[in-house]
Amino acid sequence: MLYVTCFLRFTSYIKADNISSMESLLLPIFYIVVILYSVTIHEVSHGLMANSLGDSTAKDLGRLSLNPIKHMDLFGSVILPVLMFFTTGFAFGYAKPVPYNPNNLNDRKYGPVKVALAGPAVNIILALLFGLTLRFMPDVFSSSLVPQLVSRIVMLNLVLAVFNMFPIPPLDGHWLLMAFLPSSMDAVKVFIYKNSFILFPLFLIIFMVFGSPLVFWLFNLITGAGM
Repeated sequence: MLYVTCFLRFTSYIKADNISSMESLLLPIFYIVVILYSVTIHEVSHGLMANSLGDSTAKDLGRLSLNPIKHMDLFGSVILPVLMFFTTGFAFGYAKPVPYNPNNLNDRKYGPVKVALAGPAVNIILALLFGLTLRFMPDVFSSSLVPQLVSRIVMLNLVLAVFNMFPIPPLDGHWLLMAFLPSSMDAVKVFIYKNSFILFPLFLIIFMVFGSPLVFWLFNLITGAGM
């Protein structure tokens, strides 16, 4: 279960007014913390769902932990995002997928779908909680730092949720597609799996073109920005 840890260009959508130089230094640090814990909660939710459905693989391996280090991959979580950021201006990466054994699930047919959707669902819940907090937050701050911090939590979790719902392996959304495609379309399933290494880069381009407006629309809808 791989996913984008961050698209830093999305954060340029969030204005940073009335922030001091010291506060502006805190934003990148806070953003890194938000990334680490958003993806950690995303991964842990997969394991918790699998555990609730009868598979304790993640629990037995100690992966039901909110310690980000347990979910980090040296290349995918550190080296790749840094290289991507300095060469392209946005960061792309992934964490170690939380393992589970689908054969142990009580629901063999839809269990994998439930496990896969648990991650994006938690990101949506976090976006709603912090987004509604931002929307109804009293305007009592002399600095816009606090609203900026909350905005970044909302935006990042929306990016994670929307990105992971696309039906391309290894993203979470492909389990939904595989579960509901009829057996008469098995050839399509095989094609998607065999060509995922080609489809995924194409999807990244499509996501930046069509996914970005959706993320911004959801952000505005939840937070009331621009209304």
